[in-house]
Parts: sequence; C-alpha cells; structure tokens
Amino acid sequence: MQFRTSGIPEQAPPNHPWTGAGLSAVMTTVVNGARRRAVRDGDRHVDTAHLLHSLVESDPEVREAFDGGPRLARVLGYLVQRSIGYGLRWQGTQEDSGAFPAVRERAGEGWSPSAAAALARARRSALRRGELHADGLDLLAALAADPRCRAVEVLERAGVTIERLGARAAGRTAGRGRQG
Repeated sequence: MQFRTSGIPEQAPPNHPWTGAGLSAVMTTVVNGARRRAVRDGDRHVDTAHLLHSLVESDPEVREAFDGGPRLARVLGYLVQRSIGYGLRWQGTQEDSGAFPAVRERAGEGWSPSAAAALARARRSALRRGELHADGLDLLAALAADPRCRAVEVLERAGVTIERLGARAAGRTAGRGRQG
C-alpha cells in the first residue's frame, strides 16, 4: 500500500476568524473537523466540501435535513471519495465560486473565499434570527445558497435537490428561532 504524501507540513490552517466567536459548540467542532480534513487531504485551503463533510458527520440536525438515509449515504460516499479520485481536480486550486462577496483573507490564511463567505452568511442568518451563534443548519443553508461552490457540486452529484435542502434547513432554523 502506498500513502500519498503532500509535502505540506502536518498542521492545520490558521484559525478561522469565527472560531469561538459567532459559532455554536457544534459549529466549532465542524470548523475544526474541516480544518483537520483539509490537512489530511493535503489541501492548502479549507473549502466548502470540507465544511459539508464535517457538518454531515458532526451535526444530527443536518443529517435530518436530508430527509432520508440513502441520499445522505450517497453524499457521504462522494465526500469520502474526494481524496481517492473524485475531487482530485480541486487539489492545488482555491475555491471561489464568485457567487457571493467573499471575506478576503491574506494569501495562505487557510480558507477558500467560498468557505469564508459561507461561514459569514451562516453567522448573519443566526444574528437575523436573534441568535448569537450560527449552527449547522445555518451553515447548511449558506452552503446551499452558493450554486457554484464545491459543496453544492457534491450534493448535486449525489442527487440532492439543492433548493429543497436549503429551504428545509432555513425553515428548521426559522422555526426554532420563533420557538425560543
């Protein structure tokens, strides 16, 4: 068996500006998991597919938003395949869908513009709802809102209807905001 080596030091990209500020405990786990996954994959930047992978693994509410196991299993299948074939064309490139204004970071800060923009949108969604911290459903809705990000590409390949998933995630967060 051969192991792929990347020549990139085994360290996570620098902390994201939102870690610990504006993220729930679950979301902090998601962000840290995405950072570790990027390092493990040998990627220079955490992108939206890393966030989606960590989000699906870490947040039961997000898994429920998929409304069924088979589709969720297909999503996870594509995400797992990222490092062994699917998604290899992404290596060495920085994700920036251009669909939303990105939070610009200095080069090498470790987050793709699309991933940083999705986290910012999730935080704004929580604030509009009157919550201090974004949660997994906020991030899922933010990812689904960017039609050209890598996370949406994975979801579409797995047969997920993006508009329905985004609406389901947004509806669940809105309903929770009215209850509490």
